[in-house]
Amino acid sequence: MRAKTKLIHGGIVGDATTGAVSTPIYQVSTYKQQTVGQFNGYEYSRTGNPTRHALEVLISDLEGGKAGFAFGSGMAAISSVMMLFSKGDHIVLTDDVYGGTYRVITKVLNRFGISATFVDSSDITNVDEAIKENTKAIFLESPTNPLLKITDIEAVTKLAKEKGLLTIVDNTFMTPYFQQPIAQGADIVLHSATKYIGGHSDVVAGLVVVATEKLAEDLHFIQNSVGAILGPQDSWLLIRGIKTLGLRMEEHNVNAQKIAEFLDGHAAVGKVYYPGLKTHPGRELMTRQATGFGGMISFDVGSEKKADELLAKLRYFTLAESLGAVESLISIPARMTHASIPRERRLQLGITDGLVRISVGIEDVEDLLEDLAKALA
Repeated sequence: MRAKTKLIHGGIVGDATTGAVSTPIYQVSTYKQQTVGQFNGYEYSRTGNPTRHALEVLISDLEGGKAGFAFGSGMAAISSVMMLFSKGDHIVLTDDVYGGTYRVITKVLNRFGISATFVDSSDITNVDEAIKENTKAIFLESPTNPLLKITDIEAVTKLAKEKGLLTIVDNTFMTPYFQQPIAQGADIVLHSATKYIGGHSDVVAGLVVVATEKLAEDLHFIQNSVGAILGPQDSWLLIRGIKTLGLRMEEHNVNAQKIAEFLDGHAAVGKVYYPGLKTHPGRELMTRQATGFGGMISFDVGSEKKADELLAKLRYFTLAESLGAVESLISIPARMTHASIPRERRLQLGITDGLVRISVGIEDVEDLLEDLAKALA
């Protein structure tokens, strides 16, 4: 089954009982038992819900994993995955990571005795040197948020397996349509499904796919115990959004390439971060491990003042948190998505006060280009 077909025909299709083409929304909390402990697959919706289960099977199929899990947000998904670890464990993470991930690792999980080291994982030597005796996992973003650095997923997973470690990949930017980390050796893949998978700025959710039955058992135990589950209405919205994921990702990709090339040649713009540009150091690697470059672009206009001037003049780019929607969104990472990272640390990474991040939508690209040209003039 090819990619676009799998988006529509993967997982559990329709409803066998009624013949409904669309998976029904099972807005239910509990289920009738025939006798104590005997039931038709479901007993309580925290443990399992038919609509959520259909989504979980679908995302597992798309990522090529053993099992999928749906959570109430991307951060709930990340936090639940981190609960696989114990006091005294150490994790190696990509340094240029989403601010919420950095925050939960350094401000919450550290209180439970889980330590972390952040490194530039685009150089595998940095990853290798950061591994300690108590390291249990390597957590990657590729491309990273917001500087779009590329890590060799297959090389890192090979290193991790040699060391007996798990590899976790945040695949939010690429989605399973463009990149499948489990096929490259990863053990766990996660998504903020709020972004491209939902795609319409109308749902907050997180998804996780695991590669082994043991991880599936362990994570289901955590999901059921902690209860950070996704509700049936939001699960249905994601199933619906996934059906058009391929069409949307291709349009995001085409529009982003044209806009990145425009920005790269504009006198008012400094450095442009987009893996589809020939000047991007990770472009060759990206073409090997993904089938697209995505819809995210970051670029530097030189200062906070110039960034604010740009924001004030744009018409089609909505100033907002989040990304991956059909409409184009724009943000200032230093004051929005990555504000939880100390300024000194941000500057070390290259997240300057003048850095602008855009999530390119699926509007007519000529309108987007004209909008940017007028605002930058």
